[in-house]
Amino acid sequence: MDNKSVDIKSLSRKTLSNQVIDEIISLLTTGQLKPGDRIPSELELMEICNVSRPVIREAMTSLEVLGIVNRKTRNGTFFSDKIGSKPFSMMLALSATNLSSIIDTRVALELGLITLAAEKITDEDLEKLRNLIEEMKALPTEDSSEIDKEFHKVIALSAKIPLFEAIIDPLQSFHHKVLEQIPLEDRNLEQTIEYHVDIYNALKKRDPIEAYASMYRHLDFVRQKALKNLKK
Repeated sequence: MDNKSVDIKSLSRKTLSNQVIDEIISLLTTGQLKPGDRIPSELELMEICNVSRPVIREAMTSLEVLGIVNRKTRNGTFFSDKIGSKPFSMMLALSATNLSSIIDTRVALELGLITLAAEKITDEDLEKLRNLIEEMKALPTEDSSEIDKEFHKVIALSAKIPLFEAIIDPLQSFHHKVLEQIPLEDRNLEQTIEYHVDIYNALKKRDPIEAYASMYRHLDFVRQKALKNLKK
């Protein structure tokens, strides 16, 4: 058989580093290791992955920056016990110029969270929401963004999903940038308060369907205002 020339690109260190990252994360996804477990040493990883020490160190540094692993000087490197907000923050940072995508992400997440919050919310959390509405009513300006942020955070945490708790703060921070695009005269505080009262009443009744509908009306109102101003 005649030999044929083939074009195979050599792998760069960056590509190798990414492959090592995938292999290390697969130790978690396949159940070979669990959160909090010790990761094989650099020498062991070099042998397993068949790469050099610099490649391993580059991969471990990236994983540490993301908060996926923790390095302990003498004891080795361990998977984090729970997921942090860094991976989500970096994902959102990369999407920072696509504000409409951030708006839609918030809508998708919050509509799911509120249905669970309606089932799990405590009387204490309901009291927090009621107090925040009263604070909103007493505002001297149309800008209710900070109170609104806290209102939605209380609801999100009420769903009691640890994985989502890690994304709440970075998502809210980026969404705050979206709200800054809406002029105060377009925010309509009176209408905003009405939406929040409807959401509160639905949650108080522990009605996930009504809570979903109330949250959608509120978020769609904000979304339409934001998109209108983003297009200008």
